[in-house]
Order: sequence, then structure tokens, then C-alpha cells
Amino acid sequence: MSEEKLKLENQICFKLYAAEREVTKLYRPLLKELEITYPQYLVLLVLWEIDTITVKELGKRLYLDSGTLTPMLKRMEANVIIERKRSEVDERIVNISLTEKGKKMQERAECVPTQLLENLSIESDDLKKLNGILSKILNQ
Repeated sequence: MSEEKLKLENQICFKLYAAEREVTKLYRPLLKELEITYPQYLVLLVLWEIDTITVKELGKRLYLDSGTLTPMLKRMEANVIIERKRSEVDERIVNISLTEKGKKMQERAECVPTQLLENLSIESDDLKKLNGILSKILNQ
């Protein structure tokens, strides 16, 4: 019985990990046209919703620590996609906002979700169920 528990094919964590890698692989060619990585795309998704956000809040929303986020944000700033500014009230707080280039990228990215879904070949009902289950796992 315990042998079944230890089979790779029975590990939910492995399936989540492998599925994440496969989905990220599908994003790669779509995001290449925008000249961004998948994690940068996630930053842009947040900033297209919220005009300005602190690094701390962005990290919370993306489940990323500042050690991962800061180098990526520096690259995005160097590519003139975002700008980082210290708060005038508390200079420990760094605010992130889009540049004009970052704002214009939204229109070019509008086709990404549709193209990804076409590549996934998953029924919309199954996708809704999966989204609900993953949200429960993440407690959202």
C-alpha cells in the first residue's frame, strides 16, 4: 500500500510542477514577440490592472520574494518597460509603475491568453474547474 503512495505518477506536486513547466513552455514563443519572459509577463499583468504598486505588494501577489523580484524589475527598468521610484513618504518603499512602452505592450499582449488556450487543447469547463481547484490550493 505505501509503495503506491511513493510512485511518481501519484504525486500531485510533481504533476503541478510538470504542468507548470509545459504551460510556461507554451508561453515562450508568444512572449518572445514581446521580448519578455513569463515572470515579466506576470508583472505586466498586475501593472495593467493596477497603475502603481509597491515591490512588497507585487511580491505578495506573484508569490515571489524580493531577491527574485528585484533583479527582474531592474531588467524591466533597463528595457524601459517599468519605472521604480522610492516613496517620498517612506524611502524604504519602492513603487513600480509602467512607462509608456509598458502601457503600449498591453495591446500587443491581448492575443496571448487566446493563443495559449488554443495551444492547450483543454475544454473551457475543465479549465474553469482547474482554475477553481488551483485557487483553493493558493487560498484565494
